[in-house]
Amino acid sequence: MTQESEQKKLRELGELRHRMRHSASHVMADAVLTLFPDAKLGIGPPTDDGFYYDFDVPRAFTPEDLQRIDEIMAERVQRDLPFERREIGREEARAMFAHQPYKRELIDAIPSGEAISVYRHGEFMDLCEGPHVASTGQIRAFKLLSIAGAYWRGSEANPMLQRIYGTAFESREALEEFLARLEEAQRRDHRRLGRDLGLFMFDALAPASPFFLPKGTTVYNLMIAFIRELYSRYGYQEVITPQIFSTELWKRSGHYDNYRENMYFTYVDEREFGVKPMNCPGHCLLYSSQLHSYRELPIRYADFGRLHRYERSGVTHGLTRVRSFSQDDAHIFCRPEQVPEEVAYILRFMKETYQAFGLGEPRVALSLRPEKRGGSDEMWDRAEIILRGALQQSGYPFQEAQGEGAFYGPKIDLFMRDAIGREWQLGTVQLDLFMPERFELHYIGEDNTPRRPVMVHRAILGSLERFMGVLVEHYGGAFPLWLAPVQAVVVPIADRH
Repeated sequence: MTQESEQKKLRELGELRHRMRHSASHVMADAVLTLFPDAKLGIGPPTDDGFYYDFDVPRAFTPEDLQRIDEIMAERVQRDLPFERREIGREEARAMFAHQPYKRELIDAIPSGEAISVYRHGEFMDLCEGPHVASTGQIRAFKLLSIAGAYWRGSEANPMLQRIYGTAFESREALEEFLARLEEAQRRDHRRLGRDLGLFMFDALAPASPFFLPKGTTVYNLMIAFIRELYSRYGYQEVITPQIFSTELWKRSGHYDNYRENMYFTYVDEREFGVKPMNCPGHCLLYSSQLHSYRELPIRYADFGRLHRYERSGVTHGLTRVRSFSQDDAHIFCRPEQVPEEVAYILRFMKETYQAFGLGEPRVALSLRPEKRGGSDEMWDRAEIILRGALQQSGYPFQEAQGEGAFYGPKIDLFMRDAIGREWQLGTVQLDLFMPERFELHYIGEDNTPRRPVMVHRAILGSLERFMGVLVEHYGGAFPLWLAPVQAVVVPIADRH
């Protein structure tokens, strides 16, 4: 089988699983309404590993409830009920879901003039854009997994709903393989291992912000020391920048318009300030503080400064999704013609790093312009052409991901697989023509005239907190000797032993 045909087969399998899991979430909601006719339905999307649905019911679900829901789902699958799609008007939709307040809220949020679609199987109808399998009988193998709490739309200001997680696969064998991996993942859960090994802790007084205990701090500092050693070889200059800046900076950088909902703000002397979620604007100020010649470029600033980003409580997760963290962050200012060589240089840095941590070859994605973005279309066209060309020259096979770029430019994302086959997005290389324009950055070219540099954003480990969480699970808590917080223990032996 050729690589192209293998990738096509994987894409088709991924699409089948996506549809099957989406359909399974509808069948689960149907079963819950059968058991709890007054249940209020939230949302029920497919996920990378399965599906979930959020419910507002008068009491907590029990394991016995899950068993009964599973039985009703099996009956619906056995009946092989067709999924039927229909587009309806706004008033009909509101009347159809008159007793479903969360659905009505979703209907009201749909822009005027946009189609409203529903899917039906048997007697069950749900607000949904799809897609689905043709009938319930195509949900080959499924299993309900767990129950958790989830705020409606991820906001603590909204009601707490009950979320049922499940998964579905194209065969019983594939389901059993997944369940075995899931059991192993639970054994490796970094939240449990971090507690048991004395690495880190959390406290409700600092939500989603980790405390590193002495052993965890040792591992954290060893990670930084490793990157610092490579910085000296790869020509990076480490800098330190402030934690808090006037809102004027964030408006200038575009973060105020494009990233404000993820930032923390405060007032000092009646002026608004923002705690930094990213280092790039501060590095632009550093660069612009001096005059630069084309001979100096590329200039590579590296920064381990602490960052703060607001994450909804419903999406925070151990070390892998936190509100306070540090990155092995760097920004390179270079001439446009230096970009391909610089990207190749960064990819070599990444490969050396991941090999040292026992990670394999990455999957590479070129993430292109999102709907919400800064800069002109011409600027984005140029940036995407430059970055695509740099990737092609590097020799790395890659796939393009439409709409996944940063608001200031396209990016290369590297995805690594851990010891049990899970994929993690780690490294990123982002090309930015937008911010040098906003900060009026320049260097003096060979002809002695001002030229605009290109800015390359780069992280290899990414969030150090997140990377440490990935490593704990990758190693199952058994760190390699060079990274272990306790490398040797002296055990006294008495004659009686």
